[in-house]
Amino acid sequence: MTNGLDLALPAGRAWRDRVVDAALCCAAVLLGMVVVGVVKEQGDLPGWAVEADPLLGLVACAALWWRRRHPLVVALIGLPAVALATSALPAGAVIVANAALRLRRRQALTMLGAYALFMAPSGLLLSGTAGDLWFDAAFSLAYLLAPFACGHALRSRRLLVARLRADAARARAEHERRLADARRAERQAIAREMHDVLAHRLSLLSVHAGALAYRTRQAEAGAGPALDGAEVAESAEVIRGNAHEAVEELQEVLRLLHAEDGGEPVSLLPRIEDIDGLVADARATGQPVDFRTELAADTVRALRSQLHRTVYRVAQEGLTNARKHAPGAPVGLTLAGGPGDGLTVEVRNALPAAPGARDAIPGTGTGLTGLAERVRLDGGTLDHTAADGTFTLRARLPWPAR
Repeated sequence: MTNGLDLALPAGRAWRDRVVDAALCCAAVLLGMVVVGVVKEQGDLPGWAVEADPLLGLVACAALWWRRRHPLVVALIGLPAVALATSALPAGAVIVANAALRLRRRQALTMLGAYALFMAPSGLLLSGTAGDLWFDAAFSLAYLLAPFACGHALRSRRLLVARLRADAARARAEHERRLADARRAERQAIAREMHDVLAHRLSLLSVHAGALAYRTRQAEAGAGPALDGAEVAESAEVIRGNAHEAVEELQEVLRLLHAEDGGEPVSLLPRIEDIDGLVADARATGQPVDFRTELAADTVRALRSQLHRTVYRVAQEGLTNARKHAPGAPVGLTLAGGPGDGLTVEVRNALPAAPGARDAIPGTGTGLTGLAERVRLDGGTLDHTAADGTFTLRARLPWPAR
């Protein structure tokens, strides 16, 4: 007989089930012996009931061992035992509670009605008088309803726990999906930006090569001055440098772009120098920003374009987070580092006095995930901490000595 309660139990529960079942069987046998002993002392049972009582009680107690796998069969076995044997009353209470716990609602109510129907005339049958009929009926009703209510309450609790576990698992899966989408979107955004950079660099390469070819043809035709070696070397160096950068950008595009995105093309070429404008825009909205940089302008220009964009995005995300979660709080933005020492971007802001305030701007919760993916792809690390009333977002990026 199948179990009507489909609940996912934790791993390693089987041995505990066996211990509980064995304890219930032993307790039912002991309590049944006590009950039948008390009844025998009173001498209220007829002779045939005295002889059959221990056997029926033993059958009901033994059936408890299979109550988990076959709750309906156990309920049917316990029906005549509970109705005719006083020694089966302790086991019968467990059987009724088990029926309410593991059978479907219609089956459980049907078995409850069958037990009530069988137990109602049993008092009259066993005692042979009608004087205590109302007492027996009241006792039978209380005896059946109390275990049934306990079993039903336990069933409701287990169903609730199973539902909460399923909801938690679904929420975790949804969170992981959103994080994966954020990482993928960040990769594709980086690839689209680099695609624009690559197109820009190739156009410069084409212009320089075309100009060199045009000057050469004009000189050969006598329509212009001849090119000297310095001009040719300078043009060749420009072409070589742009070609080298284009190859690097193309390799990064091929590495990052895994799938086409149907969104609008993004053409953003931010550089570290553009952070001044970013800070100015933040201050224009009323956000107090203290911007400090220790980077030398001549060394910054030598950084890779991808590193420029990553530094800009870290600063942008830090200011955006501060504006969302701590509106009006002072923000400190610091750029530090140098060739061989790495580059550090740090954004600090005071934590809001009341987290979750209604004036806070809502977010998706994936901004830092995408930013961490961007920093990781550029060979750096991103961490964020909240301590001593201050939230700190810090990115460390490689800066080769050369």
